[in-house]
Amino acid sequence: MNSQTKTPLLDALRDRTNQPHSPFYAPGHKRGQGISGPLVELLGAQVFQADLPELPELDNLFNPEGVIAEAQNLAAEAFGAEFTWFLANGSTCGIMAAIVATCGPGDKIILPRNIHSSAISGLILSGAIPIFVNPEYNSDWDIANSITPEATAAALKQHPDAKAVMVVYPTYHGVCGDLRAIAKITHQYNIPLLVDEAHGAHFNFHPNLPESALSAGADLTVQSIHKTLGAMTQASMLHVKGSRVDIQKINRALQLVQSTSPSYILLASLDAARQQIALHGEQLMTQTLLLAEKARSQLSQIPGLSVLEPLNIPGFAALDRTRLTVKVSELGITGFAADEILHSQFGVTAELPMSQHLTFIISLGNTESDIDNLVKGFQNLTHNLGGGHGGTAPTTAGGLEAQPLLPTIKSTLCGTGILPVLENGARSQCGQDAHPTRKCTLCGTGILPVLENGARSQLGFPPPPLSPREAFFSPTETVAADKACDRISAELICPYPPGIPVLMPGEIITQQALQYLQQILSAGGKITGCSDPHLQTLKVVRQ
Repeated sequence: MNSQTKTPLLDALRDRTNQPHSPFYAPGHKRGQGISGPLVELLGAQVFQADLPELPELDNLFNPEGVIAEAQNLAAEAFGAEFTWFLANGSTCGIMAAIVATCGPGDKIILPRNIHSSAISGLILSGAIPIFVNPEYNSDWDIANSITPEATAAALKQHPDAKAVMVVYPTYHGVCGDLRAIAKITHQYNIPLLVDEAHGAHFNFHPNLPESALSAGADLTVQSIHKTLGAMTQASMLHVKGSRVDIQKINRALQLVQSTSPSYILLASLDAARQQIALHGEQLMTQTLLLAEKARSQLSQIPGLSVLEPLNIPGFAALDRTRLTVKVSELGITGFAADEILHSQFGVTAELPMSQHLTFIISLGNTESDIDNLVKGFQNLTHNLGGGHGGTAPTTAGGLEAQPLLPTIKSTLCGTGILPVLENGARSQCGQDAHPTRKCTLCGTGILPVLENGARSQLGFPPPPLSPREAFFSPTETVAADKACDRISAELICPYPPGIPVLMPGEIITQQALQYLQQILSAGGKITGCSDPHLQTLKVVRQ
């Protein structure tokens, strides 16, 4: 019998749920008896009966010897790992643990500037020093791709004492870099390649998807099983392959960042999702890819819309075709405005709206009806806008006219945002200098050399004035936003999703960064991490 048919943790939880007994242990609702009536009406009673703690039959996440150990071993086999850990605190805790387990105070780690905010939290916990590398930037789409093997090699040559390299694979938009080449370069320095593969848990289960990070040579990868497979929100996995990552250090790091009261419902959902994808993965992914291709084909025929396709440009080695990015800027509105209209008027909700486009996750849970609604929503949107040729703008849910795109130029370093342009077309201050260098127009954390032909240098930029940990624990003060420029940020501020920081502790605050954040707010985006949600004030390191 195929061992992947087993669900040891799910079975154990089912057995304990169905066995009557008198509970004198947490949680306080006592198998649902103390749950509020309206919540039971919404979710049903059965789920609360399964909300159990670390009973003897259910094993212990931090010292697994029974059903959790068996379930994790089955997951390692299915995902191509040697060791797998279940995560009940999302990929966030996995990314943090990966950094803590491989880097100590003062150690360098090479990573892209468009890294998720959880990596910055890992830097704060570990005391590691970030060596940022530029992700390649697609100006036509306003999308940051991957870092390149050449940029990785340059960073390692400049910082051969780095303890690890971390990359994002795939990006939020489904873009995959040449991970196999990056792994080969990284391993020449005998250090591990850590991968934020939060959006790529499905890669290992269909030949028409990009290869999985472990197959490409990664030493450690973190996957959000809930994002693209059939687990519950917050349920993720951390996988290790090879000997470059110390298993015991991972165990200790996870004890720092995981709850000591993990939800067994989340853990059991990982067991069930693993069984489902291991047994039926190719069939489910074939169906998902067909739905994605239907959406891609029909949307690309709608005037005024463009759909992201694989591009032969640096940092773009492959595209996850279950990830659908639709550009709406030719319609004369922002992705934020389009998202609000699609959601409120047509019942279609995107995963990630940005200035020029919206990104949709198509997964094994989507149906033919979902795709039809998606296409109809865009057809109605473009019809109301006159097909992108000057029609009447639709209104948002609040009755305001949808905000048109602002005149912009792209971030020349981070690729995570856009920079306002003055009415006369000139750049705002602190942009392009007369001499052959180009400052980062978003982060402002360094000066990026420009080659004689005008191309960007592959190298990143110097470490920030303070490490994220030093800045986080430094005395702070709150200042007006217009007084914050050239001060050192004490906050981790980012639009979310995608959770890519614009400002992080230890970085110099620039006018460009503030302008970008204000533009995100005015266009309908969301900003997290700032003590003042209106960005009228900022926390800075006290001088």
